[in-house]
Amino acid sequence: MGNLVIAYIILAFYSLFIIVHGTDKLSCNQTPYPTLCNHYIGTTNYSISSSSSDVSSSYYSFHDMALKVTMDQAIVAHKLVSSTMESNDFKDKRAKSAWEDCLELYENTIYQLNRSMNSNNLNDRLTWQSASIANQQTCQNGFLDSNLSSHYLNYFPSISSNLSKLLSNSLAISNTLTSLTSLPKDPVVRRGRKLLSFNGFPEWLSPSDRRLLQALPGTAAPKADIVVAQDGSGNYKSVSEGVAAAGRVSKNGRVNYINNVTLWLDFDSAVSSDGFIARDLTIENSAGPQKHQAVALLSSSDHSVFYRCSFRGYQDTLYVLSQRQFYRDCDIYGTIDFIFGDAVALFQNCNIFLRKPMSKQQNAVTAQGRTDPNENTGIVIHNCRIMAASDLKPVQGSVKCFLGRPWQKYSRTVVVKSSLDGLIQPAGWMPWAGSFALNTLYYGEYMNIGAGANTAGRVKWPGFHVITNPTEALKFTVANFLDGGSWIPGTGVPFETGL
Repeated sequence: MGNLVIAYIILAFYSLFIIVHGTDKLSCNQTPYPTLCNHYIGTTNYSISSSSSDVSSSYYSFHDMALKVTMDQAIVAHKLVSSTMESNDFKDKRAKSAWEDCLELYENTIYQLNRSMNSNNLNDRLTWQSASIANQQTCQNGFLDSNLSSHYLNYFPSISSNLSKLLSNSLAISNTLTSLTSLPKDPVVRRGRKLLSFNGFPEWLSPSDRRLLQALPGTAAPKADIVVAQDGSGNYKSVSEGVAAAGRVSKNGRVNYINNVTLWLDFDSAVSSDGFIARDLTIENSAGPQKHQAVALLSSSDHSVFYRCSFRGYQDTLYVLSQRQFYRDCDIYGTIDFIFGDAVALFQNCNIFLRKPMSKQQNAVTAQGRTDPNENTGIVIHNCRIMAASDLKPVQGSVKCFLGRPWQKYSRTVVVKSSLDGLIQPAGWMPWAGSFALNTLYYGEYMNIGAGANTAGRVKWPGFHVITNPTEALKFTVANFLDGGSWIPGTGVPFETGL
């Protein structure tokens, strides 16, 4: 028995020795695009130590090389977009808008890749690289959705394609790090400053903001620095005026809070600054169902929290574009794909209302947009209630309603311990187009209740799962899916860590 154990240890060490010594080649060979990886990295004289204690740092070094060449390509792409805009007088407003969006998205990609290189936290790296992939896809979607693909493809020959592949490779290497090394989660330090310092709040959060977040329903909120009210009772009548003024009076350039305001929007609004916190805010796009896609809020804010907020729209209400987002005790209203995007988004204790769509339309709660299997993204609906809004209730029998459909190839959505009213179709989920993504998506349901929760008639797609193992369900909790235990406490917002 002792000899068998010794032999096993020797074999295990020998396997590790082979993996370590072949890291440069194996990592490229294990990426989705090994030829491109070898083209940029494989030609360098790269070697790592055989010592198991150096495995972590060696893999990080290799990963940093992959990130560096990816960022170099992103910089080239950004310069191309910028020069294209400078040298062309776009008469088509849609094309000009699409190029402007791409310019901003490529700037953000360079930022995400750069900070990925400066972080030893694997969850951060996975999130920021996934955001870079979402940026790339969003740029392309701007042209495809407006039937302007020729505008994009004519100016972007191989650069865009290479960047997409390099992003995919870098993300794959990150997941190799996950499986071959045991890395610290680094729960205390985020973005170069302490996350928690004073009574569980970030050190950069002012005392007044802490009091605001701690205030319970029915208690008096602290005096606002700036009050926006349309009736003239505040300092400003419009949100834009209030935001501009807040930038002048706050040393940190942040809005402390805007009191008693409902945003009614005829345009898309966006939140991109990291650490965004919203409480008791209603955001509504008033375009109506006849305008089709009409986003109320687009969020790409990392470590963002929305608490007791309401998002009202019809099609495409809430665009969870990218990065880590937590929604607690919120109301979300919509019809088609009204929670969509490629963020790491978790909804807890929320009310999700399906509204009455236009004639012959069908409702889908989610349209998750994961394009790469190595992304850590997805939409998780935990302990929520999915039901008909007041305008749908009288006619809900005539409108087919589904939990979601796959916007992209690796779409991932999980509904956990939620209440599903009878308006949800027995099939549960609907296809996007034919058999697209049905083998590669991941849709799951775990311990849901209500008339619409019976899984007996659910779709038979290979990618659909009725989850019965709690260990599998635990992957989609605040603790594991969002790594929320390391950053949500600093917001003062209540949350459940586990199932």
